[in-house]
Amino acid sequence: MTPLNITHRDASDGPVLRVAGELDHAQAALLRREIESLALRAGQCLDLDLSDLEFCDSTGITVLLAARQYAGAADAGIVLTGVPPHLLRVLSMVGLDRVFTLRPAPDSPPAGTAAG
Repeated sequence: MTPLNITHRDASDGPVLRVAGELDHAQAALLRREIESLALRAGQCLDLDLSDLEFCDSTGITVLLAARQYAGAADAGIVLTGVPPHLLRVLSMVGLDRVFTLRPAPDSPPAGTAAG
């Protein structure tokens, strides 16, 4: 099991949490606590950078939904950045790709171009 590693930085439009490792039942509470410790303000956008996420189970998805609710309660937005293919597949299957705003990782090539 790869431990969950969360790093926090502030961007001009709100906090960015980079989530790496495995987001599972054993570690989901760590991300939930980190999100709930953020002082989101109206108009900000919480960016969850998932580009280094190796695994996400249903408990992890529940935490992502709780993050969306937390941001909404603060009149803030939320975006999932760099969603890995394995998680994107699950989000698409259950319709959450239409609930969350999804963005490619900043270092990803634009759509329709070949990488490297």
